[in-house]
Amino acid sequence: MSYTIKWDTIPRGGVFRHVNLLVPPKNPEAQAAWIIMEPEDTPPMSGSNSICVATVLLDGGLVPMHEPETHLVLEAPGGLVRVRAECRDGKAERIFVRNLPSFASQLDATVEVDGLGTLTVDTAYGGDSFVIVDAPSLGFDLVADEAHQLAKLGAEITNAANEQLGFHHPENPDWSHISFCLFAGPLEYGADGLETSAAVAIQPGKVDRSPTGTALSARMAVLRERGLMNNGDRLTARSVIGSRFSGQIVAETQVCGLPAIVPEISGRGWITGIHQHMPDPSDPWPQGYRLADTWGAR
Repeated sequence: MSYTIKWDTIPRGGVFRHVNLLVPPKNPEAQAAWIIMEPEDTPPMSGSNSICVATVLLDGGLVPMHEPETHLVLEAPGGLVRVRAECRDGKAERIFVRNLPSFASQLDATVEVDGLGTLTVDTAYGGDSFVIVDAPSLGFDLVADEAHQLAKLGAEITNAANEQLGFHHPENPDWSHISFCLFAGPLEYGADGLETSAAVAIQPGKVDRSPTGTALSARMAVLRERGLMNNGDRLTARSVIGSRFSGQIVAETQVCGLPAIVPEISGRGWITGIHQHMPDPSDPWPQGYRLADTWGAR
């Protein structure tokens, strides 16, 4: 039996839906597995989606909850992730996800973008692949009113980075593209360590409502490579709607000889509805469809 878990829908979202399809795990260590289906990709890992999946598994009673803390192992397409959930009164109140190994790929690379000229960017992997740009240098404050411009420009930067830089994952040769553009805000020091604002543009044109767990992991990997973070340090990211994820470097590792980190990200999800979807053998569009009003000219 499989279930679908959806987030970013009415009343809190837009025209895009992100679906997590629960499937039986292949690895006997995992309690559940899921396939992440986003508007353009089926990525190896997603921090916000893993928080949503863990919340539904626990709050929905699909996996036994133990208070005050529940530990479980989930199988993402990119590998096993370990989850620790703080639980109280039958609800998962905060989810901690030990993410896949994350690493910086190219630092201070240059990309030519029409209308912007030459941008200096970083590329990195945090369970998914990112091109990272400095938001203040482009005039962004990373607030809600900038969402349309961030989404449009982010898609253009991602496309330019794919054409000019590309991406290579040494353990996953099939993952050879950059998925997202992370607009990185300035670093500040807070009570729990570093803090920043962030906006992630998702193809074909939206801004993530969460700070994006894989983006937080990718940025921590870049900051570690630059010597601005060390093992045990924390970084908290704030999205354009004010939602927050906390991240910590919990270990250092390698990916085929590349320096990498093991990040842990944490946040909270809420169940906002229960929906039922099913295939109909008479449906003339079983594979769905794309129109230029949402996906643009293709």
